[in-house]
Amino acid sequence: MIIFLHGSDTFRSRRQLKKMVDKFKVDRDPEGLNTAVLDCTKEELPKVMEQILAMPFLAEKRMVVLENLLSATKKGDLQEEILKRIEEKTLPEENVYVFWESAGKPKTKVAKELLARLLKEKYAQEFAALSGAQLSAWISTEVKEKGGVISNHALQFLVGNTGSDMWLINSLVEQLLAYRDGKEIISEDVNLFVEEQSDDSIFNLVDAIVAHQPKIVYKMIRQQYKIGKDPHYVFTMLLRQFRILLELRDIYDREDNPNSNALAKELGLHPFVVKKSLPFVKKYNLTELKDIHRQLLDFDIKLKTGSNDPVLLLDIFVGGLCVV
Repeated sequence: MIIFLHGSDTFRSRRQLKKMVDKFKVDRDPEGLNTAVLDCTKEELPKVMEQILAMPFLAEKRMVVLENLLSATKKGDLQEEILKRIEEKTLPEENVYVFWESAGKPKTKVAKELLARLLKEKYAQEFAALSGAQLSAWISTEVKEKGGVISNHALQFLVGNTGSDMWLINSLVEQLLAYRDGKEIISEDVNLFVEEQSDDSIFNLVDAIVAHQPKIVYKMIRQQYKIGKDPHYVFTMLLRQFRILLELRDIYDREDNPNSNALAKELGLHPFVVKKSLPFVKKYNLTELKDIHRQLLDFDIKLKTGSNDPVLLLDIFVGGLCVV
């Protein structure tokens, strides 16, 4: 059996690899005599082939994990030998072979041929970088499985300010769970551990919506798609930004010229975000912002429960906002 784990999300692929090795040891190799893990960038060809061709010792199965074989640029002979044995089906059938690769495309001809062959395997699994709704769902599941609770606002804040670095995100989740100790994680907690990223693109997008410029809005949204963001991410950022405007407008209606630093502290936001949001507050009254926020929440339900194309749904919705 051949298993191929690859993709840019090395955190999830590493976790899957560990889960598979641990399960194999529990089920078939409690003494650890039939499990070999080899980093092909460090091991010489004879040792690797010795482990690959070895038969199970007093057991039915043996597991051989080969890491970074495709990225081992000076291991062409090893890659060629393994490719040949896969094609000719001369690898011991009693062995389970797990190929693990991090991000990056192979550079040599033989490495590319081996990659193409491994991708054809039944148990090839890609771990692509998560973003938008997929990343939100992953974090939510992680928090729940570890006995925690996270508010939707805190979840959006975490997703919007950590990129797709799953090693960092997992570490932050662990820290937040320990910090809250069973209590719900809220945005103020996340703000303690995460430095908010200030992305001008979302302010420009909101500015175009406020100015009723649908053509510019659609162009900006397409630019977000080009850099890897999905409709769920764009919507989440819009929802978050209009919620901030609603909160700021509410405070402005109740207080006389509040200080921006005080506003940032009160709302648990980065001062830059408050500074960039203030000019938009004067363009909407509280009733208008409440109505838009209500529309956003209604659209959120349609986006999560509808069967229509999310790209089309977002285009129609944003078009409606531009003519409000």
